[in-house]
Amino acid sequence: MDTGESEDCKFTCHYRCRALISLDCCGPRDLGWEPALERDTNVDEPVEWETPDLSQAETEQKIKEYNSQINSNLFMSLNKDGSYTGFIKVQLKLVRPVSVPSSKRPPSLQAAQRGPGRGTAVRRRTSFYLPKDAVKHLHVLSRTRAREVIEALLRKFLVVDDPRKFALFERAERHGQVYLRKLSDDEQPLRLRLLAGPSEKALSFVLKENDSGEVNWDAFSMPELHNFLRILQREEEEHLRQILQKYSYCRQKIQEALHACPLG
Repeated sequence: MDTGESEDCKFTCHYRCRALISLDCCGPRDLGWEPALERDTNVDEPVEWETPDLSQAETEQKIKEYNSQINSNLFMSLNKDGSYTGFIKVQLKLVRPVSVPSSKRPPSLQAAQRGPGRGTAVRRRTSFYLPKDAVKHLHVLSRTRAREVIEALLRKFLVVDDPRKFALFERAERHGQVYLRKLSDDEQPLRLRLLAGPSEKALSFVLKENDSGEVNWDAFSMPELHNFLRILQREEEEHLRQILQKYSYCRQKIQEALHACPLG
């Protein structure tokens, strides 16, 4: 999740921790500086994000306004049936490795731009880290859902992990704060892009791990689940060893104290 920093002491603070921190910053006092706060609207306090239903005429006017504000050829186009097409840019901010078929080399960004070739059933996998802050443009329809965007991104990079392991977020900057909200599966990113306009500060899309707090075990393959069981067993054995060692040490000290005490 993105945070802001002070130009003077580089202090960064999550807004829920602000009341717990007392810091005498030596930076300029007359600038009204405050620590940059991180806001995650999906976790702490829901914010009403305006997504009004537009008429055909309003949609056409919005598209004209949108196209007049961009400096590239990534225009939106209105279709005869009232839908529209356009481009969305998604930044990949993944901290964990992804799985690709082991018969294929990890794709470069250039290869990902060309899209996947003909593939066969995935039998073996290998893991690697996607390039940090990789960016991908997708040409989508107004009715394309967030879940379909995630699936398309994974196909572009040949990722064979379950799409449920990932989530699409919208990011916005307001009044010096960063707001991050996880999109539901059925939300339409291109519609949100049209309503927000082309400004990346007003709205941008980020692909991240779907860390909801509860592990969706059904999203993992059998080899991954077996590996988790082995890890849990090792952690349990180590934890038991530490507990036994602790009590053995306490028992030894008590016995030493008893032997040192004079009789009577």
